[in-house]
Amino acid sequence: MELITTYICKEFDLGIHNNMFGGRIMSLLDDAAGSYASQLCDTPRMLTIKVDELTFKKAVKVGSILKIYGRVVKFGNTSLQLYMEMRKHNVYTGEQEIVTSTNMTFVRIDEEGNAITISERVKLRYNDRLKNFGKGLLNTEETSKEKERNTLI
Repeated sequence: MELITTYICKEFDLGIHNNMFGGRIMSLLDDAAGSYASQLCDTPRMLTIKVDELTFKKAVKVGSILKIYGRVVKFGNTSLQLYMEMRKHNVYTGEQEIVTSTNMTFVRIDEEGNAITISERVKLRYNDRLKNFGKGLLNTEETSKEKERNTLI
């Protein structure tokens, strides 16, 4: 799984029981998954079409550091299914506890909102990066290594 983003729980994130509001957690997951899907598919036009069940396993308090991870479950013709996981991170021990997890499905759309194909190039690049780097999104140094490797082939 890839680390997509990190977030710290603030007072305005809380619900009436002084835990992070479930809707805020869902929003953070959707935002992270949407940006991940957009980067993987080389387009800002990725639309959430399905979120599977969410079970909240751990309460989140103010000051909790949250890490959101994701991985591709599968590419479809026009869709992308991701497995997403939010974890509380303990800065003292480095241990993490799962807050919630779910599968989310996104569809690639055009300017009119119609579903369009995710290119085979995107799917092949993801599989190649997963094989060579263990992840689909690369940092600047890894992208340079990937370009260098591809010019040698």
